[in-house]
Amino acid sequence: MGGRWFAALRHAVFMSIAILLIPAALLAQSAQFARIEVTGNQRIEAETIQVFSGLEPGAPTTPAQINSAVQRLFETGLFEDVSITPDGGRLVIAFVENPTINEIAFEGNDAINNELLDGIISLSPRRPFNRSAAEADAQNIIELYARSGRFGARVEPKIIRLEDNRVNLVYEITEGRVTEVQRVAFVGNDVYSDRRLRRVIETRQAGILSAILRRDTYDPDRLELDRQRLREFYVNRGFVDFEVQSASAELSRERNAFFLTFRLSEGIRYRYGDVTVESNAPGLEPAAFERIVDLRAGRFYNAARVERVVERMAFFAGQSGFAFTEIVPRLSRNPEEGTVDIVFELIEGPRVFIERIDIRGNRDTVDRVIRRQFRVVEGDAFNARELREAENRIRALGFFSEVDVRVREGASRDRAVISVDLEEAPTGNLGFGAAFSSSEGITGTISLTERNFLGRGQRVSVDFAGGANVTTLAFSFLEPSLFDQDLSAGFSTFFRQINVDESSLETTSFGFIPEVGFPLTEDSRLRLRFRASFDDIALINEETTSPIIVAEAGQESTFSIGGTYVLDKRNSPVDPTAGFILRLDQEIAGIAGNSNFSKSEGSIRFFSSLLNEDVILSAELAGGALFSFDGDTRFTERFSLGGDLLRGFQFGGIGPRDKCTACNGPGDAFDVDDALGGNFFSVARFEASFPIGLPSNLGIFGGVFADIGSVWDLDDVDGASGEIDDSFNLRSSVGLSLFWDSAIGPLRFNYAIPLDTVEGDELEEFRVTVDTRF
Repeated sequence: MGGRWFAALRHAVFMSIAILLIPAALLAQSAQFARIEVTGNQRIEAETIQVFSGLEPGAPTTPAQINSAVQRLFETGLFEDVSITPDGGRLVIAFVENPTINEIAFEGNDAINNELLDGIISLSPRRPFNRSAAEADAQNIIELYARSGRFGARVEPKIIRLEDNRVNLVYEITEGRVTEVQRVAFVGNDVYSDRRLRRVIETRQAGILSAILRRDTYDPDRLELDRQRLREFYVNRGFVDFEVQSASAELSRERNAFFLTFRLSEGIRYRYGDVTVESNAPGLEPAAFERIVDLRAGRFYNAARVERVVERMAFFAGQSGFAFTEIVPRLSRNPEEGTVDIVFELIEGPRVFIERIDIRGNRDTVDRVIRRQFRVVEGDAFNARELREAENRIRALGFFSEVDVRVREGASRDRAVISVDLEEAPTGNLGFGAAFSSSEGITGTISLTERNFLGRGQRVSVDFAGGANVTTLAFSFLEPSLFDQDLSAGFSTFFRQINVDESSLETTSFGFIPEVGFPLTEDSRLRLRFRASFDDIALINEETTSPIIVAEAGQESTFSIGGTYVLDKRNSPVDPTAGFILRLDQEIAGIAGNSNFSKSEGSIRFFSSLLNEDVILSAELAGGALFSFDGDTRFTERFSLGGDLLRGFQFGGIGPRDKCTACNGPGDAFDVDDALGGNFFSVARFEASFPIGLPSNLGIFGGVFADIGSVWDLDDVDGASGEIDDSFNLRSSVGLSLFWDSAIGPLRFNYAIPLDTVEGDELEEFRVTVDTRF
């Protein structure tokens, strides 16, 4: 900014000197000059200078015109110095040309590469150097660093003079440290704690590994998103009058930290009162729409549910031939009773049609990925509510950092033009993770994901996991909107090799799985798939392996069809505090290959909360059944529990087991101890997580859990080395958890105490995994 003031001051001084050089007699009246002479030009033609000045030989010339000519010449940006002086019958324009830029370089930049900096400056080689433009470019670089969280960055443009009036331009950059968000505070929140609200917003406080994080840097755009998230959080929990009164960011004196403060007005919490429907649209009867309303009196108000009712009503009206009907929910608050009455008013709206949809700013993403987020096309009836929903769907893609959808009048008053302005965001992700258990050792994972492959909205991912006992490599591709419809299609391929310590064998599998998915209702989705896989069971030591597994060893091919049904009624897919999610899975093999079985699995998980959502509870019930069509199931098909599925036990550490000590008698004795899996399993898991009093910026909280479950049943136990117990035997455990939202992902530390065990079970008390809170 100082450079701009300096340039302006110099400009004014030069102009003042030029005016002072004009003789006093000329100041009083205009004069005529027979010719105009230009001096000092090296690259620019004299005729061009005269044209820029606007002065004509022989024409009456006033001091004001000379003053304006000097100003015009300075404004071209081509000159360091300009003067216009009368000399007898001639007017002399003398100037010094700006030097030509030979090269532009950046020094001191580590966080931002040269290519990105080149893209935001206006000057370039072989163009005239301009001090004002260089200062403006320096300010652009400072703003770019500020957007990346470095508000203490300084940039100074310097020139190195060369021969032939050329210069090298160097931007000397002092990046400074990342300006972290040191503290996020809330004022006015009585119902929900600061800790709970920090989980709602996108911005994070700086923590132990903040140098790796990106969400703990200050971003004004993210601050606006945080305001919106807080609003949604409260109004979806009954706080109709909630308001973010202000969101301020204060920069520390050292310019190395921000302190964010949200001032809130929560208001009272409302429940649904009377919910009715009124129609002001001829031909629409309220009774038909009342059946759509599913808001029960006495429950807490939820803005998202109200919006869904409006969407269903608008769809029903359109299906009934009333495309221009507006559904307006009108709220009447009753603070004394703590209820809010809702009247859904049906209004006949103006007949406005969509003329066109203009999309700008999508450099990489193709237009159709954005257009398919609209449920309307050119020529359809205009619907303001659908427009807002389309904007939300575009934001939800995660492809854009800025989304702005506006409406303006088209060619006539009954035509509307929709403008969509976008700013693209990075969509690639490289992830690392690790898990540790006392039985399996360390397993590392690397994943590379592109969520907007070639700008087509497709998802491509490559995953690798490796450890002492497991090696996995997988590739997947997903088209989320096949034929621009709400129909997903994709495929995955995998290679997996597992050294099963609990059984004396190594399994190798590779396969190909194409699938399609589509919604059944607003909250449910069905995925159908085909699986072609080839499995090999290799014996590590046949002498010490159970005869049952020996009989199952070798290669086997599986060709199956299957489906997965998911009903998601959680209030949030990321951080649920209420609701449930139901998952049902069915697979049938036997259309080709060696495997012939039916495998069914199901689970349901409930969520609840206490103490204004500081304590989160969950309970999950799961079970499965495997039936063979040819009499015998195989080890790779049967169920196993343990690890994260039944804490306190090694994976595969419970269930039917062939165990024999000194099987061959004295002299040549050997031991057999192999887990065999089971045809049935059931498990119940209960958890609670809660703060433990540590500073919230550490991202550490605690939990308790209790698990109970069993794996049982084999088709044939004849010929086993020892006696096999495949009956239903419950195992259980309790334990403590420590959760840490770390830079490499959410870590979970479990310490489990097995309670109910069966002789021969393999126990595991300590386990670390990369896991979500619930």
